[in-house]
Amino acid sequence: MLSRLPPPLHRALLRIAQPIRLRVWGLMRREMRGCGVLAFDAGGRLLMVRHSYHQPDRWLLPGGGLARGENPVDTAARELLEETGCPLSDAVWIGTDLRRMPGGWLNRIELIAGRSEGTPHADGREITDAAFFPLDALPPSTGAVVRVALGILRASEA
Repeated sequence: MLSRLPPPLHRALLRIAQPIRLRVWGLMRREMRGCGVLAFDAGGRLLMVRHSYHQPDRWLLPGGGLARGENPVDTAARELLEETGCPLSDAVWIGTDLRRMPGGWLNRIELIAGRSEGTPHADGREITDAAFFPLDALPPSTGAVVRVALGILRASEA
């Protein structure tokens, strides 16, 4: 249904709903499952996004929520394509980033690494920007969770 709304209205509703959703999750002490995608191009650059509603000033990993019983690799491929228009290939699970969030809910992020190609473009709804970045030149506004995910990737390769 939200996809039928004009993008500016969709973004506004996401910004309003996000704090409410986080509060409800905290009150319910929910464990939320999602995936984060470390997608690299042929040059080794990392694909990152900026959200319209969640930490819009930070560059973060593409990703999204896992449905009950959904395979994290399948979720990662779907989310990357939806958010950036870029396909994911050679995808593998590399680990889990588990953290207690302010408000009391638990965030379980399954990290998936793989290859991607093409020119990323933001969906204009959830995502406002999407771009590849060299690992040695990540933007200063890169979210700390990206660096944690890169550390998990390095540990999985060791």
